[in-house]
Amino acid sequence: MPTSPLHAPVLEWYAVAQRDLPWRRPEASPWSVLVSELMLQQTPVARVLPVHEAWLERWPTPADLAAEPTGEAVRMWGRLGYPRRALRLHAAAVAIVADHGGEVPSSHADLLALPGVGEYTAAAVASFAFGQRHAVLDTNVRRVLARAASGVALPPPSMTRAERALAESLLPDEDAVAATWAVAVMELGALVCTATSPRCAACPLREQCAWVLAGSPAYDGPPRRAQAWAGTDRQCRGRLMAVLREALGAVHVSALEAAWGPTEQRERCLAGLVADGLAVQVGPETYALP
Repeated sequence: MPTSPLHAPVLEWYAVAQRDLPWRRPEASPWSVLVSELMLQQTPVARVLPVHEAWLERWPTPADLAAEPTGEAVRMWGRLGYPRRALRLHAAAVAIVADHGGEVPSSHADLLALPGVGEYTAAAVASFAFGQRHAVLDTNVRRVLARAASGVALPPPSMTRAERALAESLLPDEDAVAATWAVAVMELGALVCTATSPRCAACPLREQCAWVLAGSPAYDGPPRRAQAWAGTDRQCRGRLMAVLREALGAVHVSALEAAWGPTEQRERCLAGLVADGLAVQVGPETYALP
């Protein structure tokens, strides 16, 4: 049963307000959950939904993906951004087939040992796919707990030991309830307790939120810098990757030159893509997906 006064309001709110997302449905496989967690890192749900659907249709099991070249994973990743996540997901699929008989492992330790799976993702999959009791701390959860329990507008830029201890202390005792609590707090942060313009009047914790009770003080921690995009190496890499994804075979360097003008930056980014395993040089002047 819930053991904190924060539990019941959030769980009751989630029961009626939760979004219908394919990786949350009862029939969702652990593989669907793992795929969604990798895709959702730094990427909005609306952009992930069509790619997740296409991915599961083509590769409904880890074995299906593991049997394909890594370049196909990169191609299917499309414009989600941070395409190294596609390589990590492919590597995880290979490891799942090799070490776990093709089934996503249920233990936190085994999940954490998969390529590209960190503490957050291991806890999320163990919780959401297998109903286990873990502190699942993404940006949304950290923000809700910072406001509701600690009375500050935003959590620190980097995870602290105190944050993790707080999250663990607030976990309901029962595994199934704790798993629902984890996703419910995440949903509250995504839909109501947002980073900017939080909808406090619609929040189930409005009457006990420490931040609201303190008068909603402004954030006074270290400056938070927004990521630039225009003209950056990230944008350049994205343009080059788009050319490689859309080609049926090898791409001549002239097509990459047409995609991004500044020579030095383009060559640096192309070399970076090759070094990261996202592209391969197949001829003196031609490149392709791996």
